[in-house]
Amino acid sequence: MKTLADAQHTITPAPAPSEGIRKRKRTELKYGLLFASPVLLGYLAFVLGPLVITFALGFTEYSMVGTPKFVGLDNFTRLFTGKEPLFYDAVVSTFYYVMVSVPLGIGFSFVLALLLNSKIKGRAFFRGLFYLPVIIPLAASSVIWLWMLQPDFGVVNYVLGLFGVPKIPWLSSDSTVIPTLILFSLWLTGNTMVIFLAGLQNIPSHLYEAIEVDGGNTLHKIWYITLPMSSSIIFFNTVIGFVNAFQTFVQPAVMTQGGPNNASYLIVYYLFKEGFQFTKFGTASAAAFLLFLIILLCTAVLFKFSDSLVYYEGQERGK
Repeated sequence: MKTLADAQHTITPAPAPSEGIRKRKRTELKYGLLFASPVLLGYLAFVLGPLVITFALGFTEYSMVGTPKFVGLDNFTRLFTGKEPLFYDAVVSTFYYVMVSVPLGIGFSFVLALLLNSKIKGRAFFRGLFYLPVIIPLAASSVIWLWMLQPDFGVVNYVLGLFGVPKIPWLSSDSTVIPTLILFSLWLTGNTMVIFLAGLQNIPSHLYEAIEVDGGNTLHKIWYITLPMSSSIIFFNTVIGFVNAFQTFVQPAVMTQGGPNNASYLIVYYLFKEGFQFTKFGTASAAAFLLFLIILLCTAVLFKFSDSLVYYEGQERGK
């Protein structure tokens, strides 16, 4: 006879699912994969497939003529030991561009979203005006700004000259070309601004009312309410900003061609030149895979510190 303790520890096995339930799940899985197949095939063809091929070509010497020749780690060794000096210039210029343009762009777009979220006349007009540059093709915007920044007959130097400012060699000087590209990146913050604007509109108004009751001012509202409640949006835009900035290509390709003196030779432009002009696909693929690792590492670092910096409503900090 079983004792009471034995009866309490007896585990009744869950009934096995019936054949009808299993058949329904298989049907749902089949139709789910069928409807998701365009996305899955597109991912395999345009993301995962090229990534694997690029990684494989990084260990070869290949010029699009003949078959790839396996060279082991030779391409990576040349990149790391400085035998490809343009790659070193590209890495330095890219980190300079990314580490300045991303924080500056995040701050500028956040302040812009704060202003456009306030009650001002013509708010809808200004929102559309600041988002308009995103609609213009990037190559066209680069050409327009290239003309505007001409040191001799550009409209920017002409306007500055009216105030007694001497001509600035925006894109023709080693010391000003990257800062100029950074300033140009602020022209493209419309998407970031819209995301910030959507996040600001979701902040409950009663939180600001509570600050007002306690005698707080606008700065108190921003510091204690707006920034914490927008931290997840700031984190998202920062990650996307770093990923996009590391892949900047159109601006140096159209406006500077990597010059002057390779000062704006960014990594993706280096990949383009190595692969499609010099047909050194092995070296270009190795550099592309290193760029992938750099972006992966930066993203991992951002996620590492996200628990202590990002506040999610309804969730305890650090969990």
